[in-house]
Amino acid sequence: MEQNKEQVEEDILQNTETVNEDTAQTSEPGETDETGNAETEDVNTSDADTQETPDSEETNGTADAESVQAGEKKGFFKKNKKKDKKDEKIEELTDQVKRQMAEFDNFRKRTEKEKTQMYEIGAKSIIEKVLPVVDNFERGLAAVPEENKEDPFAEGMNKIYKQLMTMLEEAEVKPIEAVGKEFDPNLHNAVMQTESEEYESGVVAQELQKGYTYRDSVVRHSMVAVVS
Repeated sequence: MEQNKEQVEEDILQNTETVNEDTAQTSEPGETDETGNAETEDVNTSDADTQETPDSEETNGTADAESVQAGEKKGFFKKNKKKDKKDEKIEELTDQVKRQMAEFDNFRKRTEKEKTQMYEIGAKSIIEKVLPVVDNFERGLAAVPEENKEDPFAEGMNKIYKQLMTMLEEAEVKPIEAVGKEFDPNLHNAVMQTESEEYESGVVAQELQKGYTYRDSVVRHSMVAVVS
């Protein structure tokens, strides 16, 4: 009986060891699968990186192309900013023509002004020489007696005087008004003072010699007596 019992225990121990060995062998393939999965994941990751790398390279290539195009455009505009020698010459000649035209216009205006001034100076000189003749006509007509004014000689003198005055008026020569006007040193030349009940102080009471203007410019001042 004891021998049988020991035999049974030995059989049980052997069976237990066999089961443990089988379990260990079964677990080893699982570890292999996990290792294989890890390796597969590493391969997939490297593939993904490999796929992402061309995309980034394409992006960098596009950016480089755009920067090159931008540089070419800047260079193109810089070249356009530089003027050709022909354009510079045209601008230079145009500026010279404008300057010469402006100088000629100023010369023309200055010449016309000088001509006008010379004409006025010459006209004034002639008028100054004619005015004494006018004065003599006025003195001669004033000396004719009232009964002799219808005399042919007196009438002839009067007609010549009127013709002369008409000619001076057409030439824009006008007599200066004096009597009854306030004294103006620009028009009148006071040679004496007088008393008057008719006019106030500072007013011209008597005209001793008539004055004249030519185109609003005084040719001869009036010689007057002013009320004191």
